[in-house]
Amino acid sequence: MKVGTDGVLLGAWTDPRLATKIADIGTGTGLIAIMLAQKSNASVTGIEIDTGAATQAKENMSNTLWKDRLNVIEADIKDYYPHHEAEFDLIVSNPPFFNENTKGYSEKRNIARHTDGLSFGLLVEAVSFILKEDGRFSVIIPATSAQEFISEAIRHKLSLTRKTEVITKLGTPAKRVMMEFCKNTSNNATTECSQLLLSENGNKSQEYINLTSDFYL
Repeated sequence: MKVGTDGVLLGAWTDPRLATKIADIGTGTGLIAIMLAQKSNASVTGIEIDTGAATQAKENMSNTLWKDRLNVIEADIKDYYPHHEAEFDLIVSNPPFFNENTKGYSEKRNIARHTDGLSFGLLVEAVSFILKEDGRFSVIIPATSAQEFISEAIRHKLSLTRKTEVITKLGTPAKRVMMEFCKNTSNNATTECSQLLLSENGNKSQEYINLTSDFYL
């Protein structure tokens, strides 16, 4: 699972400036973790179940200017989270989201892309446990799964504070949604809603360019 638009969007959209300790659940090859290290002073931990991806993430991180603040833990999040209560003040994830029965031949790709390996319920449960009070959680998922995910988040005491619908081109429904949740016992959070258009007249939109310009060569 290499660099993809979803990961670039989430890494660019997430604001890590007030964070001191960040976790990237399902870090893959370390893309989002590296992006967040680039625009913050936080220590960033990538958590990855796949040995090959974790190895490549470590290699990628070691080749950056921020390698001293980046690390990878090879672990299944369901085994990791019970031992790390309230440890992080920002968590990000570009989780697997396909849950149809038909899958490809690559088992590694299936784990990376399908919810069998990491259901929304398990992800939100883990996030709620390892997130500090008033900590934030950013995620990108298919727009069609947004309500299901929000319901799971509410069940685990996470409040939706920011939501951006990602529209590929004008006149089409949103394909993805980026959401930020806050862990707060007061539960009185208001939600800031917006849309992001990716392309216009066959070219990258200006808002997409503005969002991601710090990361593309």
